[in-house]
Amino acid sequence: MRVIPDLSISPEKVFFVISKSRRSDSEAGGGGVVLDFGDDDMSYGRGGRGETTDRAELAGFIRALNVDEQIDLVALTWLGRGDGDLADWRQLRAQAAQAHNQRTASYLIGTPMLADYLEEAMTQFGKSFEEFEEQL
Repeated sequence: MRVIPDLSISPEKVFFVISKSRRSDSEAGGGGVVLDFGDDDMSYGRGGRGETTDRAELAGFIRALNVDEQIDLVALTWLGRGDGDLADWRQLRAQAAQAHNQRTASYLIGTPMLADYLEEAMTQFGKSFEEFEEQL
């Protein structure tokens, strides 16, 4: 039987990061196409207000996490990209703690495929993004 380590960050917070990261990535790749609009907001692909807003919101959210949550988020990113498996969680987390600094938000937002890595890591913890979306 596989033992699932405890996380300092809630799955809901990780899934929020996944959601915002995906939205920001899709808008960044839009190339001038209207991607999302509401009554008072229109986003036009690269550089649109929506992309800037989502990235700023994501950066602020990550910065507002406590240190343990930020460390978990980085370790989850590394786990999801294949730097180890669940059995290596303590080691990955220790490396993330050692590397922790005030640029965690920038590092994570600048990581290509961040949402995919986090989603993969969460599946290893037995959590699915689809279940999270169903609750919304």
